[in-house]
Amino acid sequence: MSALTAPGLQLRRMQLDDVPRIMDVEVRAYPYPWTEGIFRDCLRVGYSCWVLESLEGMLRGYAVMSMAAGECHLLNISVSPDYQGQGHGRYLLRCLLDVARERAVEMLFLEVRPSNTQALSLYHSEGFNEIGIRKRYYPDAKGREDALVMALSL
Repeated sequence: MSALTAPGLQLRRMQLDDVPRIMDVEVRAYPYPWTEGIFRDCLRVGYSCWVLESLEGMLRGYAVMSMAAGECHLLNISVSPDYQGQGHGRYLLRCLLDVARERAVEMLFLEVRPSNTQALSLYHSEGFNEIGIRKRYYPDAKGREDALVMALSL
């Protein structure tokens, strides 16, 4: 897929040299961030990894998806805390849906913390449905938090 653009934004494939900037955002965005090794492994095995930047090259967000057999699993989607609430997450999600459609994906799945009300609101507004719960999926200050499993038919 060629780089998609929106006013002032571009989506492009993630590269290994993006990982340090991604880690800067990851550790600020999540209390239990992915490690640099996880991002590197996702790139190494060929997952669909994307970076959302300003036209000046400022990192706004990123995402990682695995795709196989007509299904897609959104593993990580994040917007820098500096740019949250400005529509970047919605734009990034819609770009990812376009990528999945181009690859003939029929169903997209994701997990989300029930406490992440902003993400839940976004996913519901984009047509995702809650289809299950993964018990004790996420690390949490009190132990573990369940994950809501959501799906969208493409």
